[in-house]
Formats: sequence, C-alpha cells, structure tokens
Amino acid sequence: MRGLLASPLGFLIGVTLGALGGGGSILAVPALVYAAGQDPKAATTTSLLVVGALAIGGLGAHWRAGRVRFRAGLIFGLVGVGGSLVGSALNRRVDPNVLLVAFSGVMLLAAWRMVASRTPPAPAGAPVPATGEDTRGAADAGPEQAARDGRAAVATGTRAEVSVGTSAPARTEVAFDAATVLKVAIAGTLVGLMTGFFGVGGGFVIVPALVLVLRFPMPEAVGTSLLVIAINSAVALSSRLAGSGIEWKVAAPFLVAGLGGVSVGSRLAERIPAHRLVGWFAALLVGVALYTAGRSIAALGA
Repeated sequence: MRGLLASPLGFLIGVTLGALGGGGSILAVPALVYAAGQDPKAATTTSLLVVGALAIGGLGAHWRAGRVRFRAGLIFGLVGVGGSLVGSALNRRVDPNVLLVAFSGVMLLAAWRMVASRTPPAPAGAPVPATGEDTRGAADAGPEQAARDGRAAVATGTRAEVSVGTSAPARTEVAFDAATVLKVAIAGTLVGLMTGFFGVGGGFVIVPALVLVLRFPMPEAVGTSLLVIAINSAVALSSRLAGSGIEWKVAAPFLVAGLGGVSVGSRLAERIPAHRLVGWFAALLVGVALYTAGRSIAALGA
C-alpha cells in the first residue's frame, strides 16, 4: 500500500530525469520518507536501487552513441569504492534526523549548481556558438538527442553549448600523471562517500569533475558519469544488503513508476526550454530541502 502511495512521486522523479537528464533522483529519499513512510536509512537504501537501475538503463544509449569512456569511468568509479563503503558505514551510525538535515544541505547545493550553471536561451536569429565539440556524440544523433544532452549537462551542474555543423574532434586519451591521479582519487572518493552516505548518484559533482579534472567534452562527461554512478550505487547497495534487505513492496512500484516517467519526461524536454525546466526543478529542490530540514530539526528538538 505504501509503495502504491509513493508511486506518483516515483513517476514525478522519472519525469524530471527524462526531462533534465540527471538530478531528479535526489528527490527519491524525501519522497520515500514522507510519502512511503520509510525511515531515512531504509529510504537511502531504496534510493540506491533506484539510482543504480536508472543509471544502467541510461548507459546503453550513451554507449551506443560513443559517449562513454569505460577505462576512465571504471578508474573513477573504482577509486570511489572506498568512499562508498565508508559512507554506507557512516549512514548506519548517524541519527536519522541528522541524516535528513545533512541531506537537505545536499539538495540546496544541487539547486545552487543548477541555477548558477544554466545557460539562457540565445536570442532569436543569433548564430549558434561553435565550440569545436559535437555534443551529439554520434553522427546519427538528431537534434532531440542534442537537446537532451544539453539538458543533462545543465541538470548536472555544468554549462553546455550545442554545436551544429561541426565535426567531432579526435578523442584524446587521458594522461594519468601524478597530479591527475591525485585529483581523480580525491574526487572519486568524495563522490563515493556521498553516494554511500546519502543514497544519491552525485551526477552534479561527477560531471564537473570529469570536465575540469579529466578535460572530457560535455557529452562524454554526462555518459561516463552514468557508469560511475552505477558502480558507486552497486557497491554501496551491496554493503547495505548484508545488514538489511530491500523493502520490495515499496521499492518495486516506485522504480516501475520512475521508469515510466522517464519516457514522459523525454517528450516533455522537447517542448519546454531547458533553462525553464532547470529553474522549476531548482525551486522544487529548495522547497523540499526546507521542508525536510524543518521537519528533521523539529524532531531533533522534540
């Protein structure tokens, strides 16, 4: 019954994922706590299942379009294994209401990244800026896919330009020198820690890290981030299952509804400007974060 009550919110989260390309799953934990009645620790476990499944589901399309760098993604993800395990261990030891207050801070951080990084629409008739990178990621990708990649970039917290009529540059391998290895180790560990502790994918952190540290083109950063999210989610979830199982009566309807919402969100993305979608979603995140923080702080003071 509780899973059915939470299903509409699972559908809403799927819509945001389909429309923005990322970030929507951050609403899973509050939805599971306040609509499905799960305690915060069970909600983060269910969220890991949802996040991992949706990441794997989205990985195939990016892989077929040539936007996933498996070698770098595997390294980034495996580096985060330690952080995922530590985050999961901390999750079991922290007071549930403290966990929710901290999670509210993560939602506010995500909202700030989205608003600060969104790109306003170009004036009518203005030329499209040439970036030297083809954000379509594959020769057979159409304008709808390019638009979705741009929305994914905005949703995960970085800027993206859509380049039309340019050829994709030759892919260069990442030089893993000492400085780069150190940066990847720090970034990967922090992302893993966030995934294990909060049950979120952390795409709004992963994508900027791949762009700034490894100099990935935006489409490849978005595609590769799904691989990193899948690895971290799988590691964190496996460490949780040893102590507690998944409440499938809640998780299954929530996940199915979320997958259904993804296709609706993808169609919605073709009709509404990306900067407007991001603004609406950021406002929703702020509202949910304030509500979650208020409820949790009140419970701590009781």
